[in-house]
Amino acid sequence: MKLWEREKLTPHVPCRYERFAKPVIDKVGGLLLTLVAAPSMALIAIAIVVTDRHSPIYRQARVGRDGKIFTMYKFHTMRPDRRVSQGSAFGPDRRRHHKTPNDPRLTRLGRILRKWSLDELPQLWNVVLGHMSLVGPRPEMPMIVERYEPWQHQRHQVKPGVTGLWQVSQRGEGAMHENTEVDLRYLERISLWTDLGILMRTIPAALGYRTGY
Repeated sequence: MKLWEREKLTPHVPCRYERFAKPVIDKVGGLLLTLVAAPSMALIAIAIVVTDRHSPIYRQARVGRDGKIFTMYKFHTMRPDRRVSQGSAFGPDRRRHHKTPNDPRLTRLGRILRKWSLDELPQLWNVVLGHMSLVGPRPEMPMIVERYEPWQHQRHQVKPGVTGLWQVSQRGEGAMHENTEVDLRYLERISLWTDLGILMRTIPAALGYRTGY
């Protein structure tokens, strides 16, 4: 049974751009960006191994299109014992652990990578593999999606993105699952120009400059 049938959602009807052009742009763009970013990613990986002495790539289960679980790749930014001190995404310490630069679990290098969003570069490979899109709702962890209200699953009718409307308009303000309506606005206006606009806003957003949309 499809996700929208199970959750009794209004089916998302993809436009022509979403059906034909967007997948091609993701494949070609993801591959080109991976090649361009490869030298930087290699240097970051070496720096993580030298300074933190563990694997540079962190693998985490995330919820993708139609509610399917996939493995998302990121650079390690936290100490190996992060799970011991990790706070709940729904508990009272949720905001202390949400993208804060003062998170005690972050390594020194990890703080730098998080500040400039460089920890997310390996997700370009997720785009090449077809798990993600360059632009779309950010993928959430299964433990958080399990607590979703039915209407929030609407965001899973499209592929998750490396960047998205929430990233460029609400970066750092509240938790992602508290801003689902931002993702739903994106679903209503998916187009080439919308995606280009979000991509153009991504670098300023990573530098701390948010824009309205």
